Amino acid sequence: MISSGVIDKSELPDFDEETGLLPKEEDGEADIEIELVEEEPPFLQGHGRALHDLSPVRIVKNPDGSLAQAAMMQSALAKERREQKMIQREQEMESLPTGLNKNWIDPLPEADGRALAANMRGSGITPQDLPEWKKHVIGGKKSSFGKKTNLSLLEQRQSLPIYKLRDELTKAISDNQILIVIGETGSGKTTQITQYVCECGVSGRGRVACTQPRRVAAMSVAKRVAEEFGCRLGQEVGYTIRFEDCTGPDTVIKYMTDGMLLRECLMDLDLKSYSVIMLDEAHERTIHTDVLFGLLKQAVQKRPELKLIVTSATLDAVKFSQYFFEAPIFTIPGRTFPVEVLYTKEPETDYLDASLITVMQIHLREPPGDILLFLTGQEEIDTACEILYERMKSLGPDVPELIILPVYSALPSEMQTRIFEPAPPGSRKVVIATNIAETSLTIDGIYYVVDPGFVKQKVYNSKTGMDSLVVTPISQAAAKQRAGRAGRTGPGKCYRLYTERAYRDEMLPTPVPEIQRTNLATTVLQLKTMGINDLLHFDFMDAPPVESLIMALEQLHSLSALDAEGLLTRLGRRMAEFPLEPNLSKILIMSVALQCSDEILTIVSMLSVQNVFYRPKDKQALADQKKAKFNQAEGDHLTLLAVYNSWKNNKFSNAWCYENFVQIRTLKRAQDVRKQLLGIMDRHKLDVVSAGKNTVRIQKTICSGFFRNAAKKDPQEGYRTLVDSQVVYIHPSSALFNRQPEWVIYHELVQTTKEYMREVTTIDPKWLVDFAPAFFKFSDPTKLSKFKKNQRLEPLYNKYEEPNAWRISRVRRRRN
Repeated sequence: MISSGVIDKSELPDFDEETGLLPKEEDGEADIEIELVEEEPPFLQGHGRALHDLSPVRIVKNPDGSLAQAAMMQSALAKERREQKMIQREQEMESLPTGLNKNWIDPLPEADGRALAANMRGSGITPQDLPEWKKHVIGGKKSSFGKKTNLSLLEQRQSLPIYKLRDELTKAISDNQILIVIGETGSGKTTQITQYVCECGVSGRGRVACTQPRRVAAMSVAKRVAEEFGCRLGQEVGYTIRFEDCTGPDTVIKYMTDGMLLRECLMDLDLKSYSVIMLDEAHERTIHTDVLFGLLKQAVQKRPELKLIVTSATLDAVKFSQYFFEAPIFTIPGRTFPVEVLYTKEPETDYLDASLITVMQIHLREPPGDILLFLTGQEEIDTACEILYERMKSLGPDVPELIILPVYSALPSEMQTRIFEPAPPGSRKVVIATNIAETSLTIDGIYYVVDPGFVKQKVYNSKTGMDSLVVTPISQAAAKQRAGRAGRTGPGKCYRLYTERAYRDEMLPTPVPEIQRTNLATTVLQLKTMGINDLLHFDFMDAPPVESLIMALEQLHSLSALDAEGLLTRLGRRMAEFPLEPNLSKILIMSVALQCSDEILTIVSMLSVQNVFYRPKDKQALADQKKAKFNQAEGDHLTLLAVYNSWKNNKFSNAWCYENFVQIRTLKRAQDVRKQLLGIMDRHKLDVVSAGKNTVRIQKTICSGFFRNAAKKDPQEGYRTLVDSQVVYIHPSSALFNRQPEWVIYHELVQTTKEYMREVTTIDPKWLVDFAPAFFKFSDPTKLSKFKKNQRLEPLYNKYEEPNAWRISRVRRRRN
């Protein structure tokens, strides 16, 4: 009767009002088989699904070389350190007192019950426990090192190499519509050109925009320029980055990330509010900069009064000039001193260990001067700081002091400013940085550079349809940049921890532009929204591989952002309005129809920020216990929601965060992101409704955007992804680690010791077909599915028999 529509299921006696579900009947549900739809969308006929066998983009010149091997090996030292921490954690778990599970530690209390106690304690709360080396960095009373400079701001501006060429530069800008400016890092391009343009009146009535590839650079440069300009940050000089706008109606100079200018192109393709646009650090060739090249090349032709300045720190200016209608090149000589480059005789196997030994040797043997060491990421830098601190301590008190300063984008800003301060007399500082210090930041006083020769790059893996961060050898251009950092203050040395042969034979001359190695779904969606439909003939400086474009189009089609002709749907146009990846914006819009947009807003905001939980070294077991309190049976997305909601129920208290080992900065950022997204929802008249206790709606919504990331439990080990049957595992930190449900959906894959799924939620396999009929279908029960065909029979192990004894014929025949 239900299926004929005579009665509704809600009229049945065992219908559950709260969840909107009928009790499950066990009728062989377990054996649902789902497979991929083979047909491709009409507009990709002949191009589509066949491409699934693509290999990942090649970004390494010689995969068998010593550098590639060292990158694959990962650092043995870092591994050993990780294992030590694991053992320590297990010991702590065993030594924990029992009875900690009493209700009074419950982080999910009744709304008002705990708020008072938490706020009372908030006054005397101790800051989170920091490792010893970090306390040392932050420093106590002597937190400021030696004196900075006696020069006034004006004198500092006049001491920059660009100042001598000020008049010639402003003349060149006013005479030409497009100008390519080449200047060594530290010549003053980023901070001065925008001010010169304003001072000499080239900008007229419009604003001056300056794009930066990195958030950190956009913020720190804007802060510096506001000081020089003599205004408060956010008035005449401001910045805009994703989820944070620090500008006002009076703003004339606006620093922003290149992604933000691209978003402004969505509203106004010709950027009419700007009279001068400066694409800074263009040599970094981020995906946004490359798309802006194409768009601004068109805008300049439509608006003769618009001026475009492209700046770069490397010498590939001729390529930029040819692309921009043979634009003139203006060169600013930098302050460069000779740098002696030293190579190793033999290839290094463990670059982290080698680099720390090199730093200590420089510190103990070489004349005064600061050291800059390039590593690949936050975890590696933290490990290096920790080990270096311990090794220096073990040398005893007679060794001169070495001040260790880390630099990466997730570092709090007060720690970032410390790197610019000179070391006190008699001591030396070592700055351990990612490639942000290659060109974006200029640190004075560096005489020694240690370059292991690696960088972390985003690489698109067409198999998983996702980007992953991979440690790869740097390019020769990057190696030259790094060496150049040692010759800013005086003659310096660069220690390259690889052989000269590796430099010659294993490094690409210039880095592979990001557009050729990453997922293009967001970019394609933005270009389609701007009305650019012919992507294959769009004027890219370096065109992306056709395969990546087709993968992106296919991904957008399966998300219903494109129709069968490959044109933008209404849903797709709405998705482009959100500054999020397409699958996240899809679930936000879907959540309105499924009536759980309030919860999905929070979940999306929590997914947009990094690690919410922290595990201090000496309290890992306790931190894990606190985290376990939030774990939800449905999975990690709902766990994140529970964390945010209990923070909200505790009146957003800081004390509550400390007590539950939750990063206060991360939650505040998630709160800001949520406000921004809420504003966009309001603007588009999308209702914000709560699902109450009906969590199934939330799971369905997540499924509607991340169906591509579905995985099924594998009888042998772990899970297998539905898209390419790759073996993956639930991460130990996940709420579902001990439950291991049959079907799950994950937010992303992370490759560490194994291929782990991050942020996992349970699903019902039927939803996959409901929400992605263009992608999944139910298998025909009368036929063997592809998945089952690939499974092999494995006989039970019998130690008395040889492996093939169970076969009927003695000769093993392969089935095709």
